[in-house]
Amino acid sequence: MTARSSTDASRVIPEATVARLPVYLRALTALADSGIRTCSSEDLAGAAGVNSAKLRKDLSYLGSYGTRGVGYDVDYLRYQIAREIGVTQDWPVVIVGIGNLGHALANFSGFRSRGFRVVALLDADPALVGQTVAGVQVRPFADLEETVRTNDVAIGVIATPAVAAQDVADRMVATGITSILNFAPAVLAVPEGVDVRKVDLSIELQILAYHEQRKANGAESAAVAVETDGGAA
Repeated sequence: MTARSSTDASRVIPEATVARLPVYLRALTALADSGIRTCSSEDLAGAAGVNSAKLRKDLSYLGSYGTRGVGYDVDYLRYQIAREIGVTQDWPVVIVGIGNLGHALANFSGFRSRGFRVVALLDADPALVGQTVAGVQVRPFADLEETVRTNDVAIGVIATPAVAAQDVADRMVATGITSILNFAPAVLAVPEGVDVRKVDLSIELQILAYHEQRKANGAESAAVAVETDGGAA
């Protein structure tokens, strides 16, 4: 492995491309698991659910890893993308809020396989403290500062009710956490330099409901048009 140059370190990749890199990594992992060693941009784009022109444009920000007439070396490209998004190292993660969602997140096997290690589960509810979830004992939320300091945690996950989310975020930021994955249905205010990614399942369902309604309305309009044409005939 070679060190990155200062040019590499200062290169800015568009956020839309950054959002697709984990999708490409997952597709490459699936191809590798199937025994595929090389793939074309069309094959990889199809596996990732994007068009090949967008794929090639995204990968161009990383460098030239394809070979004309041959395609991409799956394992090599997988490593390069993993390196670019920072998952070739082990990232310690703390989860705050061990209700039903927190339990599910703690038991998610994909964390470990994608470069993340859950080092602590924290909750303010004394009834939950002391329980063991996915092999990790739930500790009091008051232990956040010690946990972050001891494990050098930079990424925190919030799975609390909305009313507690901002306080948890404030405490995380105060301890030095600079990246937060927020599952609480609340908009968090954080200082500059702290990245927040929000996952709101209810909003995603509402978006799907919107599309379902459009499909239903479209089908209804088409049926009316057929009936009208039939009457005119």
